[in-house]
Amino acid sequence: MGRKVKGASALSLAVMAGIALFGFEGTSAYAEMGDYVPVEAIESVAESVTTQQDDQAAPSFVSQPVVQTIPETPEVETQAAVPMAANLGDYLAGLPTPEGLDKQLNCLAGAIYHESKGEPLSGQLAVARVIVARAESPKFPSSYCGVVYQRHQFSFVRGKSMPAINKSSRAWQRAKKLALIADENGWESEAEGALYFHANYVRPRWSRKMTRLAQIDNHIFYR
Repeated sequence: MGRKVKGASALSLAVMAGIALFGFEGTSAYAEMGDYVPVEAIESVAESVTTQQDDQAAPSFVSQPVVQTIPETPEVETQAAVPMAANLGDYLAGLPTPEGLDKQLNCLAGAIYHESKGEPLSGQLAVARVIVARAESPKFPSSYCGVVYQRHQFSFVRGKSMPAINKSSRAWQRAKKLALIADENGWESEAEGALYFHANYVRPRWSRKMTRLAQIDNHIFYR
């Protein structure tokens, strides 16, 4: 039966206590032998107890932080900003012609067409910006149509209407673009801030009380 150890040593007592706690296959057979316990049995039981204690041991944790590698975001090439046109004519040429305009922009474009289509582009824009500035001022109606059709303001207006427009003309296509530019303040007028203007061949009495801002071809603008 192998080697035997006489007497209950501290190790054997520990092992027997382990048998009592955890159970061991064939324990009753060994109990009948009295104080003699095989060494192989002690070693086997000790190994079994150690294994079960290891299984019940608290889980270990990694002391160092776990760092998740984040893939680098690929660099996105930014497109170069489109340079501003050197002049209003180039800027206007680069814009698409709108197919249609709403009521207010139609009034604005109509005023550009009838009041200043013979003027240079800067003069046409200045006229448009006067209408925009008036619509934003508490002194005048709050819409483009209201400003254009206000009594005694624009000589081309006949009652509550304006003359017919040749909508196939280049002048009308330009007027539509200029109306959009003026509405969005897409290009600064040479007479920015003006609320009044008149032709250079007249000198109305009200102009004496105003601050003159600029003269663009045949129109003089005031604030």
